Amino acid sequence: MVELLLILGLGVAVFVGFNIGGSSTGVAFGPAVGSGVVSKLAAAALMTGFALLGGWTVGREVVETMGGQIVPRDEFTLAASVGVLFFVGLALLISNVFGVPASTSMTAVGAIAGLGVATGTLDEAIMLEIVSWWIVAPVLAFWVCAVIGRYVYPYLDARLQLGRSDGPLVVVDRLDVPFPRLSIGVPIPGLGPGTTVRELGTVVLVVVIACYMAFSAGASNVANAVAPLVGSGQLSMNGGILLAGGAIGLGAFTIARRTLDTVGNDLTELPLLAALVVETVSATFIAFLSAIGIPASLAVSATMCIVGLGWGRATRTVTLGEAVRGASPELSVDALAADSPDEVAPIGEADDTLTAHKLFDPGTTGRIIFFWLLTPSVSAVTSYLLFSAVAL
Repeated sequence: MVELLLILGLGVAVFVGFNIGGSSTGVAFGPAVGSGVVSKLAAAALMTGFALLGGWTVGREVVETMGGQIVPRDEFTLAASVGVLFFVGLALLISNVFGVPASTSMTAVGAIAGLGVATGTLDEAIMLEIVSWWIVAPVLAFWVCAVIGRYVYPYLDARLQLGRSDGPLVVVDRLDVPFPRLSIGVPIPGLGPGTTVRELGTVVLVVVIACYMAFSAGASNVANAVAPLVGSGQLSMNGGILLAGGAIGLGAFTIARRTLDTVGNDLTELPLLAALVVETVSATFIAFLSAIGIPASLAVSATMCIVGLGWGRATRTVTLGEAVRGASPELSVDALAADSPDEVAPIGEADDTLTAHKLFDPGTTGRIIFFWLLTPSVSAVTSYLLFSAVAL
């Protein structure tokens, strides 16, 4: 019976990591794949490597928090660990059915909190700290990107002019070096036709930021897959991280190919620079929270960054005083479009490009936020009911 439960627990852990790999790869490498910078295969390989690196380094803190600080390690029996992982898998199922990216971190914490309340072992101070960061971090992410959108983004856009030329980025020429009795061809790499040094720098920047986001995704998410099993002592810390990293990699090489198409095509509706700003800010918040042991949602952080960047960019058509008095510019995709490279419109000057298409549908945004609140709430309540009714 114990062996069967362990096999079941490992299977659910792999299932959770597999789904995390499928969704996180699209978020991290969508802009890079959508703009043709890297292939899907290269994106999967980079995601696997950097997610494992993030879990192996920073992610240990999150595993410690979820595997022994919210509730004592003694509460994570094998059966209880399987129960907690079941609720994480259930959240992924709900999100897939309704097409909404649920926060696996918030759902996993909800399930663990339900266990703690049912057994009277919940560390309320730790839980309060986690929930406080869940409230503060998205607000900070919104305002950081709002400030960037209003005061910095137009000048970055005009200066960098990110884009790709046709043809290969790099070409390799062959230089024949004569030696006695033979001639050796030495490969000499160079820029492709039409490729500029700025374009090469853009490509390197896109890949580096994508890898950084993969690192932060691994740091935050490995705990969602294996923290209960590590807390119960069924897996060592290193073994759990390797199992989660392998499952994330499996998802990256399989189901992520579809999410890369979806996310890549969706994100290319936004300028590449906007996607890079969103990735950098959201990944930085998640990496910081992971380093201090706070499980947090990359999806929530990225979404608030997108909304904040669009809002800040759109408010350039009004002065700060007008914005405070209630002037409400329409958010739009074109609000993130490039200013003229020769001139950036000053703040307060009307700009027709900022009111063309809506950046996000308020109804859709409300539905996403509703499910972000619903899934951890359902996880906590059902976990409480299970562990109250059955001694696991």
